[in-house]
Amino acid sequence: MNFRGWLTIFLLFTVCAILPLQMLQASEPTESFEEIKSKAEKGDAEAQYFLGCYYSFGTVVPQDNREAVKWYRKAADQGYAMAQNSLGFYYTIGQGVLQDYAEAVKWYRKAADQGDAESQYFLGVCYVNGRGVFQDYAEAVKWYRRAADQGDADAQSNLGVLYDNGQGVTQDYAESVKWYRKAADQGDAKAQYNLGVLYANGQGVPQNDLQAYIWSSLAAAQGNKGASRNRDIYAKRLSREELSEGQRRAAAFVPHKEIPGQQAPASKAVAATDTPTATGTGFFITEDGYLISNYHVVKDAVKVRLLTGAGLLDSTIVKVDTANDLALLRVIGKFSPLPVAMSRGVKLGATVATVGFPDIGLQGYSPKLARGEIASLAGAGDDPRYFQVSVPVQPGNSGGALVDVHGNVVGIVAAKLSAKAALDATGALPENVNYAIKSSLLLSFLESVPEVSARLKDPVTAEQKFEDVVQSAQAAAGLVLVY
Repeated sequence: MNFRGWLTIFLLFTVCAILPLQMLQASEPTESFEEIKSKAEKGDAEAQYFLGCYYSFGTVVPQDNREAVKWYRKAADQGYAMAQNSLGFYYTIGQGVLQDYAEAVKWYRKAADQGDAESQYFLGVCYVNGRGVFQDYAEAVKWYRRAADQGDADAQSNLGVLYDNGQGVTQDYAESVKWYRKAADQGDAKAQYNLGVLYANGQGVPQNDLQAYIWSSLAAAQGNKGASRNRDIYAKRLSREELSEGQRRAAAFVPHKEIPGQQAPASKAVAATDTPTATGTGFFITEDGYLISNYHVVKDAVKVRLLTGAGLLDSTIVKVDTANDLALLRVIGKFSPLPVAMSRGVKLGATVATVGFPDIGLQGYSPKLARGEIASLAGAGDDPRYFQVSVPVQPGNSGGALVDVHGNVVGIVAAKLSAKAALDATGALPENVNYAIKSSLLLSFLESVPEVSARLKDPVTAEQKFEDVVQSAQAAAGLVLVY
C-alpha cells in the first residue's frame, strides 16, 4: 500500500508511521552517508533532505522520526519542495512532532506553490476534509486539477469524484469520465471502479455493459470489493462472446504512467475512439435508417455512431451539403421517420418544437423537448436559408428536427447567435436568438439522392395533439456521437 492509502486510513483515526511517496521516488544519492551528513551539516538543502530520508527509513542509521523532522525542516526552511512536502506529512500524522493540520497545510502549500504535484494533491485532500483549513470543495478542485495536469493519478481520480458529485464544480459526468479514465489508465483502482459504474449507468458516456465489465474487472483484480460485486452483475448482462472479449481485453490491459506533455498510448482495454469528441442530434426520414443532421456536427468525424432506443449503432455518412450545413447519414435497422414539409408555408409566429440531446455531460442522455415560435422568416443578416426561432436550444441540439404543430419537419436546428458577436456589436447579450435551416433546402438536397427522396413520408395535414407530435419527434430522434 502506498502512502496515500495509509493517509486514508489515518484520516479514519488510525495513526501509521509510513513515508511519503516522494521519498520512495527520490533518486538514490551517489555519495556515502558520511559525505551526505557532512554536506547537510554545512547547509546543503538537498543533502539535508536525503539525511532526513535516511532517518525516516531507518537505513544506515536507526529509524528516528524526530531526527528526520529536524533535517527536513532545515531543508524546508531553504525552500526545498520535497522536504516541505515530507514535513507536511509528518505534521499530518503527528510523528516526530505534535499533530498539527494547520502546520501541515502550511508546508504543503509552500511546496504546492512551487509546483510539487504531490503537495498539491495533499492540499486538495485537506480542503475536502476540512483539515487545517475550512472545508472548501472549490479550493480542492483547484489543487487537484494542478496535480492532475501533472499526471498525478490520485488527483485525477479525486477530481473525477468532485465532478461526479458536483462538489466545488457544476456536476459534469463527461468531465468526470475524462479524469477517471486518465487515472484508470494509470492503474488507479478507485478510478477504474468509478469508471465502470458510469459506463453501467450511461452517465457521461453511452451505456456500455462491456466497458463496465472491463473496468470493474481491472479494479477487482486489485482487491476492490465493490468492483468485484459489480463485475459479477455486469457479466450477467453480456453474451458469452462479449464476456470472453471482456476477459481478453482486461487481461491485455497494461497501465502506463502519464507523462505531462506526452500523448498517452491508447489503452488496450478501451479503444481510443471510445469517447466521442463531439455530439449532436439527428432525426430519421426513412424507415430503413436514413437520417439527417448538420454537416458541422460530423465534419471532423473518423467514426460516427447513433444512440437510439435500439442501442448504440454504427453510422455511415452518405452525403453532405457543406454550403447549407446538411448531412445525410445511414444506420442499419427499422425506425420511425418524420415527414418533411416544404417550409415556404410556415408563418411568422407559428409554433414549432424540437427534441434533441443538449449538453449530455450536464443534462444526461435522455431526449429533451424545447418549444417556441418562428421569430423571423430569415436568419442572421436576413439570410433567407434560415428561420430565426425562439426555441431554447443548447450545444448538442444541432441537427435536430424543427417540427410544426402537425409533426412535419419544417427546419433543422443549426445555430445560436454568437454571444460575443452580439456583445461586441451592441453591448448586450442576445436572449434566445437561434436559427434553423429551412426544410425546403433539405428537400432540394435530397433530390440528389433519389433512393431516399422516393421513400420520404407524405406531410401531415390533419391537426394533432401536441403530445402526439412530441412522441413522434422523440421516436425519430437519435444522439449523434462523433469520434
